[in-house]
Amino acid sequence: MFAFYVIKQYERAVVFRLGKVDGPARGPGLILVAPFVQRVHRVSLRIVTLPIQSQGIITKDNVSIDVSAVAYYRVEDPVRSVVAIENVQSAIGQIAQTTLRAVVGRHTLDETLSETDSINQNIREILDVQTEEWGIKVTVVELRDIQLPESMQRAMARQAEAEREKRAKIIAAQGEALAAGELAAAADVMMAHPIALQLRNLQTLVEVAVDKNSTVVFPAPLMSTIAELGAFLEREGKSAGKLPAPAGQPAGSGNGELVAS
Repeated sequence: MFAFYVIKQYERAVVFRLGKVDGPARGPGLILVAPFVQRVHRVSLRIVTLPIQSQGIITKDNVSIDVSAVAYYRVEDPVRSVVAIENVQSAIGQIAQTTLRAVVGRHTLDETLSETDSINQNIREILDVQTEEWGIKVTVVELRDIQLPESMQRAMARQAEAEREKRAKIIAAQGEALAAGELAAAADVMMAHPIALQLRNLQTLVEVAVDKNSTVVFPAPLMSTIAELGAFLEREGKSAGKLPAPAGQPAGSGNGELVAS
């Protein structure tokens, strides 16, 4: 007389004969056992999700935080997972909590927030060493939530704001330096070509006039304007001195005065 058991694809059956393990784990499929002599213990090979409760931890720089995590594990050796330990899930949960507290306590707050990948890897390696003799493989460990005190949150917010203001001032200063360099280069070009300044003034007037009809007082370069006006008058005076005298007027009386006959 035999008893029939159907073992699913994701299961294995650990068979005990009179209290002793009867060979390796069996399945999947149909297995036969002798009633009252053999007992069957089913073991699931699927990955199990294990939440790690929030732990109050003091970091290396004496900051109190609450950290929670999640672990994923699976059974690799069904026989050892049944024989070596009574409750696999409870045991892994307890060892995961103590490991989480120990690993995070060796890091500062900034390292805990920025180096989560290395912390996860370190916790997983430690759990693997502990659970290997139980026939368990820890596949993934992830820090799920890190709770900071309100005072620390406000301090970090002020620090981040100051950092953003510093970057903004640095960028603005770099922009001013670049603009000053370009203005210096433009000034050198206008000094070599004075007409370029006049063309720029006319272009500015055109741009201003496009927006709205209004009276614009546009300052002109005073010294260059006076110099150009003086040169114009000098040229006009020379041209007037070279013109021939009209009939009935002696030469040299080009200033409009009458000469007595």
